[in-house]
Amino acid sequence: MSEYRMPTEPPKTGWDLHCHTVFSDGTETPTALVRLSREIGLHGVAITDHDTTAGWQEAEQAAVTIGQPLMRGTEITAHVHGVSVHMLAYLYNPHSQHIRELFETTRQGRLERTKRMVALMSKDLPISWDDVLAQVKQGSRTTIGRPHIADALVAAGVYRDRNEAFQGAVASSSPYYLPTPSPTAQQVVEAIRDAGGVTVIAHAADPSRNKHVLSDEQIRELADQGLDGLEVWHRGNPEDQRRRLLELARQCHLLVTGGSDWHGAGKPNALGEYLTDDETVARIAERGAIAIV
Repeated sequence: MSEYRMPTEPPKTGWDLHCHTVFSDGTETPTALVRLSREIGLHGVAITDHDTTAGWQEAEQAAVTIGQPLMRGTEITAHVHGVSVHMLAYLYNPHSQHIRELFETTRQGRLERTKRMVALMSKDLPISWDDVLAQVKQGSRTTIGRPHIADALVAAGVYRDRNEAFQGAVASSSPYYLPTPSPTAQQVVEAIRDAGGVTVIAHAADPSRNKHVLSDEQIRELADQGLDGLEVWHRGNPEDQRRRLLELARQCHLLVTGGSDWHGAGKPNALGEYLTDDETVARIAERGAIAIV
């Protein structure tokens, strides 16, 4: 391919490469995601549930039936020296042993952490583990986490909606909060690279997620280790940080992506509010181990 033309402004058309369904903390099915993406005129869409590929099959079937291009992916929670980092992994071989072991470890870690948080909350709030399980849409196939606690608290009448719960008992500043046991970002980059996939740091400079965002040097180190891109176009990245990320992407020859971080009714984020241009999608497809559906 010719030299990559890095976008410097949010694309007006293209793909939404950051979307969640009922197989993690979204409220809609993969079929609904694919259908809605076609209805609003997206060129294609990615499914990126947390630490799982469980929704891929349904999404693939919907993509073929509806006639909407689909990119298969996953969002993986990681860390860099205490800074929480979410990694978007695209078009990797899901049968990779390295990946399967990574997901099993992270999913189990999330489950145990969530149980411990609920146990702490139950001393002060009307919530039990059964209440949380009642919010899980796909049973053991769902990656369980804080959003399900939030939904249980909403169902109990403690909060009006999930967002209010995340500003209260479920917040990272809450006395009930426990960090997610997670691999390092370098380990995730290595695992996805071994599986032939493409890694992008999600909402790479969102100040609401950490006291300190990733530094230039930390991003450069990950780029040297095989990181492929940065999600610049995301509502959580302030304008000054977007400019910083674009400059880092230029210096480190990284891809620039965008995504809504859509969760259906679980977040105010609208499907397609931030997009990835077609050329960047083509670059991801060129590098990936599996094809776009």
